[in-house]
Amino acid sequence: MGEFTMPSLGADMDEGTLVEWLVAEGAEVARGDVVAVVETAKSTIEVECFESGTVTELLAEPGTTVPVGTPLAVISPAASGPPAVAPGPGPAAAAAPATPLVRHQAAEEGVDLQAVHGSGRGGRITRADVSRAAHPAPARIAASPLARRLAVSLGVDLAAVRGTGSRGAVKADDVRAAAGSTGAAGGESAPAAPAGRAAPTGDRDRLAIARLMARAKREIPHYYLSTVIDLSAALEWMRTENSRRTVADRLVPAALLLKAVALAAREVPELNGHWIGGRFVPATGVRLGTAVSLRGGGLVAPSLADADRLPLPDLMAALRDLVARARHGRLRASETADPTLTVTNLGDQGVETVFGVIYPPQVAMVGLGRVTDRPVAVDGMLAVHPTVTATLSADHRASDGATGSRFLTTLDRLLQHPEDL
Repeated sequence: MGEFTMPSLGADMDEGTLVEWLVAEGAEVARGDVVAVVETAKSTIEVECFESGTVTELLAEPGTTVPVGTPLAVISPAASGPPAVAPGPGPAAAAAPATPLVRHQAAEEGVDLQAVHGSGRGGRITRADVSRAAHPAPARIAASPLARRLAVSLGVDLAAVRGTGSRGAVKADDVRAAAGSTGAAGGESAPAAPAGRAAPTGDRDRLAIARLMARAKREIPHYYLSTVIDLSAALEWMRTENSRRTVADRLVPAALLLKAVALAAREVPELNGHWIGGRFVPATGVRLGTAVSLRGGGLVAPSLADADRLPLPDLMAALRDLVARARHGRLRASETADPTLTVTNLGDQGVETVFGVIYPPQVAMVGLGRVTDRPVAVDGMLAVHPTVTATLSADHRASDGATGSRFLTTLDRLLQHPEDL
């Protein structure tokens, strides 16, 4: 028998809130199945289970905030034969299979087991079934996890919101509209946040980021390097490649840059891993974190698994999907597990150079600015080429400037031969 616990979804996560169960007691699950939605200080994340079996008991109710490692459910290995039924007196026991503990609970709470529908294997009645019968919950309003989160932060009663989603489900835009038209107290427009201050959810996100970044600057001795990379070969190759693709499948410069960073991390493994227990632990693969700014404020850095091995088109598709789900609060736990190296790309914000702060326990962060035309010397002649400034923030405990220089030099070399990416 195993326990499904509140997972650690990042180095800065101490606790999480169970938003929604996606399985019921008695459900059969396989390793990797998404079973719950959990909210952290930064995002709402779909969580997978790590073993196969039967969900024997759900131990936490939606809305419960618990520390990392707290048991949320019990998953029992799949039985090889029909489930055993606890013996009980007379026909009632046969009609209502339940363990002695459940029968005792039913007697204490005055629940007639004959009237209870068992959700366990073979119709077995669980403790949760008895609790629901004794304390029936109000009808659950159909709403997305993001809508529920916004409703709490904006003080909106979901029961009073008209949903425009599938089958009347309440969406985040419905909550925003309700907040703007009725206000939290009803009848008045919701007041805007004071100048210079974010909404409550944004405040919470900023506090989480502040704690992690303060720890990073306090504990990690950063060193910084930068180089300007000529992208003329890469962009010319990309234009030729895109001419053979449909509009939906065309590559963008960000995909080339990310793939080159992933390959450089594989070639310079001293920067791809974690600082744990006072020493550097190299990673077995490249999980490339991608910093994503959220529309409502805040920042998450989900990861692309095996980014160095993904073909460019697949990496491009995975990147689009990851960013879209991150901004809609639908990341999965496996995508938030600690990346081995993170990239922050502020090129679309017009920034030319960015020096990032390392996400512990990682030991490096790569910064990429916008692609800009600069004069460059080519075979003794002056020409104007598209370039990008690539920076490296690295942990001096795990590496030194020579290693960092080798990484940036490798990145430059890879981008001069885009056909090999």
